[in-house]
Amino acid sequence: MNSFKKFNKLFVVCFIVFAVFLAGCNSNSQDSSANEAAAAQDEETDQSSSSANEETADQSSTTTNEGKEVVEEVTVRYSEVLRSIFYAPSYVAMGLGYFEEEGIILDMVTSQGSDKGAAAILSDTADVALVGPETTIFVNKEEGSKKVKVFYQLTRTDGSFLLSRDEMDNFDWSQLNGKTVLGWRPGSAPQMVMATLIEEKGLDTEVVTNIGAPALAGAFQNGQGDYIQVFEPVASQLISSGNAYYAASVGEAIGEFPYTSFIASDEYIAENPNVIQRWTNAVYKARLWVEEHYPEEVAEVIAPYFEGTDKELLTMSVERYMNQDTWPLNPVMTTDQYEILENTLVEFDLVGEDERVPYEEAVEPAFAEEVKE
Repeated sequence: MNSFKKFNKLFVVCFIVFAVFLAGCNSNSQDSSANEAAAAQDEETDQSSSSANEETADQSSTTTNEGKEVVEEVTVRYSEVLRSIFYAPSYVAMGLGYFEEEGIILDMVTSQGSDKGAAAILSDTADVALVGPETTIFVNKEEGSKKVKVFYQLTRTDGSFLLSRDEMDNFDWSQLNGKTVLGWRPGSAPQMVMATLIEEKGLDTEVVTNIGAPALAGAFQNGQGDYIQVFEPVASQLISSGNAYYAASVGEAIGEFPYTSFIASDEYIAENPNVIQRWTNAVYKARLWVEEHYPEEVAEVIAPYFEGTDKELLTMSVERYMNQDTWPLNPVMTTDQYEILENTLVEFDLVGEDERVPYEEAVEPAFAEEVKE
C-alpha cells in the first residue's frame, strides 16, 4: 500500500505542475498586449463595462421576439475526460438536441484524462469539463489565482469492469491474489477505487498504472496482465471478441463514490451563471429521458458518438450501467459524497490532512438544486 501512496503523491505533484504550467503559458502570452492596452482601458472603463455587460446579457439570457421566447446561442468549449458509454446522459443530451434547445453550441474535445481536462479549464482553452471531481481538490488546495468547482454530479459510482484473461465461474476477489491487473494512472478515480478494493480485501495484487487509457485494451490483447479494468464499450468489445471474460463490476463492489462531474472555473461560473444553468438543464432533461426508456432506445440515440461500435454491444453496455444505477437522479454532489471523496484522497496521501478543501470552495450546488425543482 505504501508504494501506491508514494506513486500517487508523485503523480499529483506532476499534475499540479502540468496544470499550472499550461495556465501560466496562457497568462504570459497575454501579458504584453494587456499592458499596452492598460492606459486606454482606464480612460474607457465606464463605456467598456457597459458594453461588456450588454454582450454577456445577450449571450446568457433569453429574449422575446414577437411574443415568442428565443434563447440566444452561446458556444461552450467542452472537454470530456473519455469517450465512454459511462457518460451516456451527456450524449443523449446531444443526440436529442437538448443542448440546442438551451441555446448551447458545443465545441467538444476528448482530453483522455481528468488532469488534462482540468488543465484546459485553468489555461482557458475549455469552459466546461467532464472530469473526476478529485481534480477540484487537487487544484483548489494550491495557491493559484484560478479555482474550479463541481456544478453537476453525473455518475454516482465507478463505471469500470474487471475482465479476466481466462474464463471462470463464480469470480471471487480473492482470485486476484498473485495476479496482475492492467489499471489506470495514479491519482485517478478508477485507480483509487481499485487500490481501495485491493486493500480492503487484503489482496497481494500488482496493478500496472503506467499504460495510457487508449492503449490498455491493446496491451491486454498482446498478452500483458491477467486482468484488465476498463469502461464500456471497451469491456463489451473485448468480451465479444473472445479476448476477455467478465469477472466483476467495480462499481457494485465499491458502492457509492462521487466519480464523474461537470466542472468550470469559479470565474466562468460567476460571469456566466445562465449558461451553467442551461447546461445543467440539458443534461438533467437527458437523465430523466434515460430513466423512461429502454437500453435499446438509449443505444440508438448515442450510437452516432460511438461510430464502429455494434448496436447490440452498445445496448449491452447501456444495460450494464443501468443495472448498477450509475446515473443519479439527484445531480447535486452532497456534503456526504464530498467527504467520501476527500477522505479517500487523504487516505492515499494525495492530499494532506491540513490541505483539505472546504465543500463550498470545491462545489457549487445551486444549479443542480435548481433543476430538481
